[in-house]
Amino acid sequence: MRKVYVIGHKRPDVDSIVSAIAYAEYKRMRGWNAVASRAGDVDPETNYVLERFGFEAPLLLNEARGRALILVDHNEVAQAVEGLEEAEVLEIVDHHRLGGLVTAEPIFVHIEPTGSTSTIIADWYLRGGIKLSEEIAAILLCGIISDTIVLRAPTCTEKDRCMARKLAELSGLDIEELGKEMLELKSLKGERSPREVILSDFKEYTFGSVRVGIGHVETLRPEKLVNMRSSLLTELKHIKEEKGLSMALLMLTDVLKLDSYVFCVADDPSWFERAYGVKLRGGMAYMRGVSSRKKQLVPPLARLFGFGISSS
Repeated sequence: MRKVYVIGHKRPDVDSIVSAIAYAEYKRMRGWNAVASRAGDVDPETNYVLERFGFEAPLLLNEARGRALILVDHNEVAQAVEGLEEAEVLEIVDHHRLGGLVTAEPIFVHIEPTGSTSTIIADWYLRGGIKLSEEIAAILLCGIISDTIVLRAPTCTEKDRCMARKLAELSGLDIEELGKEMLELKSLKGERSPREVILSDFKEYTFGSVRVGIGHVETLRPEKLVNMRSSLLTELKHIKEEKGLSMALLMLTDVLKLDSYVFCVADDPSWFERAYGVKLRGGMAYMRGVSSRKKQLVPPLARLFGFGISSS
């Protein structure tokens, strides 16, 4: 039986990694030869989750040419493992906007506007009567907590909250206590170099001929990173040029206030004000009530560049 690699996006976060682990296990219990995989190094928050609940990091897959894949937590080519164009994509399970991936054959696609991919996979376990171990329940709960800022993000749905409660009961974990521990680990990004901060959770989007990159950092102490504004903007410009982007953004979210500082470098700086109705001052804007990249930063850009509205 051929191997099928269940894999998340480049620069994987908690949701991407635990979704790959949990969905690979789900598939194996249904007779598949599924292997949990990753397209990049794990960050401190993810490493904490894996070590605490007794999991090894998934297999590192540097390129996917000639392999069979299931994509979780993403569906855009720019965010995917190298060699995707020469791989066979069998399934996509995601909670982001539909990003334009083209396949040669019909495939199974499930994209649902939940706060995390972990919510979708947990729901399939519970509704399908598939045995859900305490350990898998625990890491799926971590995926939900991480992607929804402990169920407080604007992307969080009632389904996320319901699933989190069920997983907490199954795993014997307290959502708020676990959330505080994970938020502290997110804040460690402020102790890294400007380049590491920006690229720690950096995703690329294509809107026709316009390519945009957006980094996102969630932290309890945004002031540490705001004080690095000059060096962050300099590095953001370098990354924009390296990757051939038209626009590069860095979103620093205060996880207590759910507001964000957004840094921007662009071929045309007026794009920012036209998209968000907010003026840049010294390459930065403070955006109240903005904490979601996929729901609050990406859709206005899609509208600005004429590529519709993202509802996920």
